[in-house]
Amino acid sequence: MRFSETHTSEQSHRRTLQFYMTAPQPCPYLADKLERKAFTHLDMPDTDYVHNLLSQSGFRRSQSVAYRPICPACNACQSVRVLARQFQYTRRWRRILKHNQALEIEPVPAVATREQFALLKTYLEARHQSGGMAEMGFRDYAAMVTESPVKSMVVEYRQRSDGQNRLVAATLTDIMEDGLSMVYSFFDPRLSAASLGSLMVLEHIQRAVGLGLPHVYLGYWVENSPKMQYKKQYQPLEVLKGKTWQAF
Repeated sequence: MRFSETHTSEQSHRRTLQFYMTAPQPCPYLADKLERKAFTHLDMPDTDYVHNLLSQSGFRRSQSVAYRPICPACNACQSVRVLARQFQYTRRWRRILKHNQALEIEPVPAVATREQFALLKTYLEARHQSGGMAEMGFRDYAAMVTESPVKSMVVEYRQRSDGQNRLVAATLTDIMEDGLSMVYSFFDPRLSAASLGSLMVLEHIQRAVGLGLPHVYLGYWVENSPKMQYKKQYQPLEVLKGKTWQAF
């Protein structure tokens, strides 16, 4: 597969991206289905520009690779993004923000720490024991965080308690020309009453508005996957249909 695009600067030039396809493997969202992905490497000049273009076309990033599902006879995985400036704060969203207003929230460089990894392992053991990341070691986590060829950060959420400033949630986030892309988020599952997963999305919506960015990219939404249903709560939401972003 090939993808060509024209980028005009002081000198016009034409770039061709090489795309590849993975072998079929079990779908992580729908039982009894197989998944295939198209992917390309992002190690190139103007990486941020290309990454932004691909994200607007439904691709996601993992380390230095951009990918998207391309499954025969199935189009269940649909990219979704929140319209940050028009976001509707319901009573529930305001309650979550108020409940967590004492948290210290700070964007830090995309560098893996042992503290982040310990929280990730706690999260995976509670929520995704059978997932593909369950056996991840620190080196794997470090690669996920640091091997980014685009502008990225880790947003940390900390709770002061008993003289400690404890990490309770974190999100690996890409900073794009038109929004923030939440690559991967994890939190302390023991703090279920705090709704930390929702808090991170809400905080990213506020952060995007503060940065003058119109979108927060939430990855893929799959209609018949229970674990994906939470994404449709964030309205207004857009979904990529073919080549066009449409109201959800």
